[in-house]
Amino acid sequence: MAQADLNVVLRERVGKGGARSARRAGLVPGVVYGPKITPCTVNVEPKALATAIGGAAGWNTMLTLKGEGSFNGLFAIVKDMQVDSITRVPTHVDFQAIDATAAASFMVPVNAVGQCIGVKEGGSLQLIRKELEVFCLPTSIPAAIDIAVDSLGIGDVVHINDVVVPEGVELPHDVNFTVITVIGYKGGDDDVEESDDEVVAEEA
Repeated sequence: MAQADLNVVLRERVGKGGARSARRAGLVPGVVYGPKITPCTVNVEPKALATAIGGAAGWNTMLTLKGEGSFNGLFAIVKDMQVDSITRVPTHVDFQAIDATAAASFMVPVNAVGQCIGVKEGGSLQLIRKELEVFCLPTSIPAAIDIAVDSLGIGDVVHINDVVVPEGVELPHDVNFTVITVIGYKGGDDDVEESDDEVVAEEA
């Protein structure tokens, strides 16, 4: 699992006023919470945050929080982040403290890997689930779940039971749902019908 240190500053002024003040100062307001910590408000430099979670693991990067507060030295992941719709600058971030020795659930992105035969034949590869829930130790979170699609033809489907994950990682699920499918091109019959109509119109 990807790891990074992140310096955060305890923000004593809580509420919307404190968050607005942080944004005016060019900082991202946030909160740290978890099973072994009293929730506390913090500020973080946007560039430092972007660098820490900018790798392939993204939000699943295990962060070691640094700073003067009860959060110092804790492991955490980004649980949620609000972003300005225009500037794309983070406006708030939630850090969830985690126990590195206890398995938990995490969301991991899905990657379709390879050149799909069905696509070459004119079909379309549909990624039905862009993320999958995994259950594992925080230190074992995969950056992504890669699914080989080279052999998939039109009409083929990859179900959750078909997905292979690294040792120590589980895919909790009750239903064998679809993750990836390849659908065929629709419209050939319509094209033929339109051509027949044109012929009839010309004969009339």
